[in-house]
Amino acid sequence: MNPKDQQFFRRLYIAIALIMAVQIGGVVGFMLIEKYTLAEAFYMTVIIVSTVGLGAVRELSIEGRVFIAFLIIVSLGIVTYAISVITNYIVEGDLQKYYKFKKVKTQIEKLNDHIIVCGFGRNGKQACEQLRIHSRNFVVVESKAEIIELIRKGNETLFVEGDATKDETLLAAGIERAKALITTLPNDADNVFVVLTARGLNSKMKIISRASEDSSFNKIKRAGADNVIMPDKIGGVHMASLIAQPDVLEFVDVITGKANFDLEEICFCDCKTEFLEKKLSEINQIAASEEPM
Repeated sequence: MNPKDQQFFRRLYIAIALIMAVQIGGVVGFMLIEKYTLAEAFYMTVIIVSTVGLGAVRELSIEGRVFIAFLIIVSLGIVTYAISVITNYIVEGDLQKYYKFKKVKTQIEKLNDHIIVCGFGRNGKQACEQLRIHSRNFVVVESKAEIIELIRKGNETLFVEGDATKDETLLAAGIERAKALITTLPNDADNVFVVLTARGLNSKMKIISRASEDSSFNKIKRAGADNVIMPDKIGGVHMASLIAQPDVLEFVDVITGKANFDLEEICFCDCKTEFLEKKLSEINQIAASEEPM
C-alpha cells in the first residue's frame, strides 16, 4: 500500500474512532445526567449524532439540554471531517488507484516462475521489453513515485512500489516463487543490498545485477549474483569492435536482433539417457532405430 493510501486509511480510522468515542460519551452522559437506562441513552445518542430530529424519550433538564447542544456540535464536526476525508479520496482519484493496487497485488500473488526487475530506468526498461517480447511474466520493483505513475498509466506492467533492498518489498513481488531477479539500480551499493536480500529470501533463483564500477564487480558476485553486467563497459567495447572487427560485429548484431529470427535455448532436462552427450547425427540414428518397422 502506498503512503497516500496509508494516510487516507489512518484518517478514516481516526474519524471512526472519534464517532465511536462520541457515541460512548453520549450514552454515559445521558445515563449520568438524565438517569436514562442504557437503551434510552443509546437511542438518544444515535438520534442526536445522526441528526434525524426525533423527540426525547423524557423531559430534559437544563443540564441535559446543555449536554445535547455540546454533543450536537461535536458530532457534526466529526461527521463533517469523515465526509471530507472520503470525498477528497474519491475526487482525487485515489480510490481508483487503490482498487487497481489490489488488482495488481492479486495478479502478482498468482505468479510462479516469474522474473523480478528492480529499477525501471534505461536498463530496466530494456530488460522488460525483451521479457515481454519473449512472453515472460515479470514484476517491476520501483521506488520513485513519478516512474510508478508512468507505469500505472501504461496499464500493462505489474509493479510493486517500494525499496528493493527491503525484505517486505521483494516478498510483495513474490520473490519466494520467482525464477530470476534482475537488478538495474544506478547505485552499485543498492545493487549489492538487493542481491544479498534476494539471495537470502530465495537461494535457488538466478540473479543478474548491473554494475557501474569495476571495483563493484567482485563485491556483487560475492553477494550472490550469478552474473554481473557492466552496460557502459559493454557499450564501449562494442563500439570499438565495430571499428576493429566490423564484419564480425555486424553479423552478431544481425543474428541477435536485426533479423526475422531469434536464438532460443532448449533445455534437455527430460531428455532420455541414451540421447545425452550425443551428436545430432547420433541422436537421429538412435531415434530412427527405435521407430517401429
